[in-house]
Amino acid sequence: MISAGIDCGAKKTKTVIMRDGKIAGKGIVLAGFDLDKAVHDSYKMALRQAGIRSEDVESIGGTGAGKEAVKNADELVNEIKAMARGAFYFFPDARTVVDVGAEEGRAAKLDEKGNAIDFAINEKCAAGAGTFIEAMARALETPLEEMGPLALKSDKQIPMNAQCVIFAESEVVGLIHAKTPKADISRAIHDAMASRIVSMIRRIGVNKEVVMLGGVAYNPAFVEAIRRELDLERLYVPDYPEFGMAVGAAVVAAEKAQGR
Repeated sequence: MISAGIDCGAKKTKTVIMRDGKIAGKGIVLAGFDLDKAVHDSYKMALRQAGIRSEDVESIGGTGAGKEAVKNADELVNEIKAMARGAFYFFPDARTVVDVGAEEGRAAKLDEKGNAIDFAINEKCAAGAGTFIEAMARALETPLEEMGPLALKSDKQIPMNAQCVIFAESEVVGLIHAKTPKADISRAIHDAMASRIVSMIRRIGVNKEVVMLGGVAYNPAFVEAIRRELDLERLYVPDYPEFGMAVGAAVVAAEKAQGR
């Protein structure tokens, strides 16, 4: 069985090709203004990596904020279901999943079959998404990719407002003027965002096996801040966290095609 999952997100479009339940190819491009082109390009990239033709794909699942742009989809999968099935694919023991992308954060509680039984979504606010760290990186005049490693060098806790990017940016400027070390400011930024995401997770209840998906899961300081805030020994992150929802969509599409 060959299936594809296409996650048309706010910032990037991701595609996975799965053959007999295993990831065979991946493609990722910036979403941009032309979502149709982004879907096409990421799909072709994944097909090339998998070494198969489009006519060999038996079922396609589309998901994400721009899922309507996945015109070739056999099944449109809502984001909560896609992230739940994606987390369950990578970690079958998963019972809580959190997905933090560029512009939104989501959390879901799963049953023993990987189905979402409750969920919460961060309000439309950058303070609970990847753009928060991007904005703070600009204020700190630090490359985005250096923010996580920088934060891990600090062991100080500095309270920061995570309810509004504008207020948080003002606080960062104030800390800079107070000659607070950049590492301490970066940790405060990550802790503030983690606190907001964890409050969302707690609304649905926290089970021990927590999986993190989404591009922000590549940030080691954010993962550590979430783990610390939830008081967990370990937070589970797959090798390709930004493809989690695409994998979930591919899994659902394959099951649909097989009549499950």
